Amino acid sequence: MIDITHKTTTLRIATAQAIVKVSTMATIEAIKNNTVPKGDVFAMSKAAGLLGVKKTPELLPDCHPLPIEYTGIDYEINDLEIKVLVTIKTIYKTGVEVEAMHGASVVALNMYDMLKPIDKGVEIHHIKLLNKKGGKSDYKDRFRRDLKAAVIVCSDTISEGKKEDKAGKAIISKLKECEVEIMDYVIIPDEKDIIQQKAKDYQGKGADLIIFTGGTGLSIRDVTPEALLPLIDRNIPGIEEAIRSYGQDRMPYAMLSRSLAGTIRNTLVLALPGSTNGAKESMEAVFPSVLHVFRILKGARHEES
Repeated sequence: MIDITHKTTTLRIATAQAIVKVSTMATIEAIKNNTVPKGDVFAMSKAAGLLGVKKTPELLPDCHPLPIEYTGIDYEINDLEIKVLVTIKTIYKTGVEVEAMHGASVVALNMYDMLKPIDKGVEIHHIKLLNKKGGKSDYKDRFRRDLKAAVIVCSDTISEGKKEDKAGKAIISKLKECEVEIMDYVIIPDEKDIIQQKAKDYQGKGADLIIFTGGTGLSIRDVTPEALLPLIDRNIPGIEEAIRSYGQDRMPYAMLSRSLAGTIRNTLVLALPGSTNGAKESMEAVFPSVLHVFRILKGARHEES
């Protein structure tokens, strides 16, 4: 199975269909009147479909086991055709399209099995996904593509050349994936005055996004939050909570990070952990969704000008 540990949990919905076509109206009447010898076709097929949905990861080797939190099975009769509609919902890291299609298939097969004693011409057609919602694909194209970011690495050891920066490069990689332009990338020591000056400089140069990495821990030299807090106009606790929650699901020390998020005028400022994994996971936690903020901030900027 593919790795989905980096994905975030969202509401996922999928609806699939299958068409069961019978050869005579007598078959349709038998279904409606519940006179099919094997029993209530719709009720029994629905039960079979529910089992099929639950068994999907046991039968298809690349499907992830996931919590099915809703399954709806409906029927629409149109002349000699019966449309089977299966809708599934979950709150998880991956979608339920295959589960919906498998459920529709099993419903249709059970109908075929129940109807074959009275109708030798039953056919199954058009098993397909009708629609899906949730996940990155639903939000990807809603974000601006004219954003500029500055990435600032705060580290005494890296600025002295004693260690290679990997956290800043991981941040840049994610920004490029989100089509954000990198206007600058610098490495500075853990000095409060320098951190503040960089934030002011890049905000003045029109940076939409300023990301600091490092200095969010609890050592005496970790001063990034203290440097930025006096400059922040509005704190955004939800971003901070999302970062720590995502990290805590992956390692028990994430709760010790003092990651910071807020705005300086119309610029979004983030202070992320300095470890490579900490920085990478923080970016995975909130990007690209956090870019939605610029629909508001950019609008405010135009109004001011």
